[in-house]
Amino acid sequence: MASRRGSYTAALSTEHSYDAAGVSLATAGSIVERLRAAVESTGATGFGAFAGLHPLDGDRLLAASTDGVGTKLVLARARGRLRDCGADLAAHCINDVLTCGARPLMLLDYVAANEIRLDEVAALVEGAAEVCRRAGVALVGGETAELPGIYAPGELDFAGTCIGVVARAELIDGSTIAAGDAVIGFASAGVHANGFTLVRSVLETEDYDGDDLLAPTRLYLDTARSLHERAKAFVHVTGGGVLGNLERVLPGGRSAELDWDSWERPAVFEWLARHVEEDELRRVFNLGIGWCAVVAEAGPDDTVIGCIS
Repeated sequence: MASRRGSYTAALSTEHSYDAAGVSLATAGSIVERLRAAVESTGATGFGAFAGLHPLDGDRLLAASTDGVGTKLVLARARGRLRDCGADLAAHCINDVLTCGARPLMLLDYVAANEIRLDEVAALVEGAAEVCRRAGVALVGGETAELPGIYAPGELDFAGTCIGVVARAELIDGSTIAAGDAVIGFASAGVHANGFTLVRSVLETEDYDGDDLLAPTRLYLDTARSLHERAKAFVHVTGGGVLGNLERVLPGGRSAELDWDSWERPAVFEWLARHVEEDELRRVFNLGIGWCAVVAEAGPDDTVIGCIS
């Protein structure tokens, strides 16, 4: 198959990268490793996974994940799309908990700003509540903080924590992944909620207003449930791209090989490709795949995007 990526080369500009925009994935990785000893000293296990796990009793584990919407809020606020960012937060946190096979139970949120504006907070929380209702997750509480000494005028932040439960016998952790297993992919709605510092940098060069730019993160609850019996691992594709997140679930000695031409990319990534190099696109964005599963054998209706070696 001829690579579609080659068609982007003529228009490519290399001036835009995540590092140049002010975000270092290498630094983020170093921080994770620096914190590992402190975290594991508390008795925590599975550090670095999509969801943290803690024993509830002899048969069950609690699963929890905390995340935020990031600088997507800057663009969404300017374009009147904060409700979508509320949906982003709930879907993102719920998806992370789903990766271990858990049933998500509840969500808490945190809104902070230089100046609290009721309509903006309401839009965020209502967007999160809409996704929670679809997922059967209770939005049990949160915190709203007005912090002019921390946030600059006009700035806003939104974060949350999802908690779920999984039976030990049903835990999905990637430990049985073997050579020859297939990686199947599921479409994203667009950029989702990662990489927006770089997106905003590109917008300074060329505008883009397609729906796939600010479309909220897709909820993969039904996908996870339908694959629960087959999946050896689930991957929520967030910051770090498809391969970077897939590597988080692989046992030692295993690697993944992706066929980057095995799926169609949403138009927003073709726009980004005019300004960002291919390697950087793969390192930062989901590129149209928001969720993956590793299975022993792909079915006839599965979109196979790679394999394990």
